[in-house]
Amino acid sequence: MKQYHELLRNVLENGIEKESGRANMPNVIGISGAEMRFNLEDGFPLLTTKKMFWKGVIHELLWILRGETNIKYLVDNDVNIWNGDAYRWYLKTFKEVYNKESNLSIEDFVIGVKNNESFPTSNATYTYGDLGKVYGHQWRNQNGVDQLKDIIKGLQTNPYSRYHILDAWNKADFSEMALPPCHLLYQFIVRPLTKQEKLNWLNKHYMTYEQVPWTMELLDKSGTDDQLKDMYGMPRFYLDMTMYQRSCDTFLGVPFNIASTSAFLMIIAKIVGMIPGEVRWIGGDVHLYKAHIAAAEEQLTRTPYELPRLEIHKLLKTIDDITSLTINDFQLNGYHYYPRIKQELFTGYKR
Repeated sequence: MKQYHELLRNVLENGIEKESGRANMPNVIGISGAEMRFNLEDGFPLLTTKKMFWKGVIHELLWILRGETNIKYLVDNDVNIWNGDAYRWYLKTFKEVYNKESNLSIEDFVIGVKNNESFPTSNATYTYGDLGKVYGHQWRNQNGVDQLKDIIKGLQTNPYSRYHILDAWNKADFSEMALPPCHLLYQFIVRPLTKQEKLNWLNKHYMTYEQVPWTMELLDKSGTDDQLKDMYGMPRFYLDMTMYQRSCDTFLGVPFNIASTSAFLMIIAKIVGMIPGEVRWIGGDVHLYKAHIAAAEEQLTRTPYELPRLEIHKLLKTIDDITSLTINDFQLNGYHYYPRIKQELFTGYKR
């Protein structure tokens, strides 16, 4: 994660102090624009200079992939990163319906989430924990379109298309969501394997090419990818992903989002039969909350460990297989880390 540490150091050294732009949020120091690249063949980009909330990474990703927009699944799995935003949405909805402030504490609100409590609104029913049309809705049901399904179909039928884009920035729905998306756009791009990459794949997954000399003849010829796939199961493509994140909480959010995006790429690559390639992270407003500065400086004193490896054991063939994925299907190997540096997650709710 050398790239991440360089980004963190850049923000600390060159960030300009400014307001956060959201109500009830502390000031930040920040820079405009940044980019990082992570080749998944070099290891899974999970931060090692502090213990990451791995359970939260996977549960939130599965929650979004299933199209869910209520935090009950997360709360039931002890993932509370959305509680503040859901609580703000509850307070707003309660006031709109009853024309008064709610006296419910966030602790009692979370109990209500666990118990599926609800109340009627003017045109529907609000269930405790609802977030409105956030990520899950935008990915799986944006104006009736299942973007994820379309991307998978497109990669399978027209892999070289430049239309493999998942876009969650739907301004028409802003008034109906607790928080506009931070990681808002993903583009999937395929690239064919080079001859050397094919040799590397054979050596790693099947055999040494010296054992079957005539395989070299296939590698030297064009148009033999299908034959190699039939004979050895060799994928034809690497699958890369570019993700744009508009608002980047450098200390807490960015490492979490890099891990989530990388796992997302691995899931889609597995479904379409491609090799997970490179994750390109592009950040817009890259900032560090002033309250996190000391923790960031402490983290930069730590020497990173070697990156872990991630395996997904479940057989994934169609988009429907995503719904049955559980955290137990993800095996993280060789994850060595420094102790967690606990810091407040700012969500903007204030009583």
